[in-house]
Amino acid sequence: MLKKFAFLPLMGALLAGPALAQEASLDAVLKGYYEAVGGIDAWKAVNTVKATGTRQLGPGMEAPFVMLAMRPNRIRVEFTLQGMTGIMAYNGETAWMVMPFMGKTEPEVMPDFMAKEIINEADIDGPLIGYKEDGHQVELLGTAETEGTQAYKLKVTLKNGDVQYWYLDSEYYVPIKLEGTTTGPNGAEMEFEAILSDYKDVGGLMMAHSVESRQKGSPSGMVMTIESVEVNPAVEAGSFNMPKVEKPEQK
Repeated sequence: MLKKFAFLPLMGALLAGPALAQEASLDAVLKGYYEAVGGIDAWKAVNTVKATGTRQLGPGMEAPFVMLAMRPNRIRVEFTLQGMTGIMAYNGETAWMVMPFMGKTEPEVMPDFMAKEIINEADIDGPLIGYKEDGHQVELLGTAETEGTQAYKLKVTLKNGDVQYWYLDSEYYVPIKLEGTTTGPNGAEMEFEAILSDYKDVGGLMMAHSVESRQKGSPSGMVMTIESVEVNPAVEAGSFNMPKVEKPEQK
């Protein structure tokens, strides 16, 4: 899964000149970020989000998807591949999935390594807004050049212990790259990076509409393209719940 399904805000109002690296403080960088993405109050007013798009999994392999998110910490992603529909969801308590590509057509609870990822993604605001209240930690590590751009590098330690590195454009104060580690089914950790681009205004909020996620150091990876985003659409809360699986009656 992609980190945040591209709801990481991007390209906002140009601020009055970037602070020099040696003069920058965490508070100043975060202030620039909040202003650039549309403002904390505007993001807190978002209760539901619906996004549609495609994920390019490889040559000739596209998976159309629909993503729904709802406060507090609920998310559902439905995608189609090879004529089959998969679901990954979290209702604030249970992370579950339907994976017919793996021969599993009934809903089942996600394994822990997958659940951690989708739970992280269920936060509409992302970890930088309200990070203290959410139990996260944020540190400014200085500046670094990435993707040909000078950026502020933030170390974000999530409440669950996961560590991410966020790179904010030093001129526009918006995320252009994320780095971190993820755990595979065999328990092995793998470093990943996500490159954010194609920034668009959605009702005054800035969101990435293209995210390429890949293993760190790899020249290419999976590209997710968002085609449309709706803010505060009507969403049924029950759609995030795992359906009950009826067991066949024993004879």
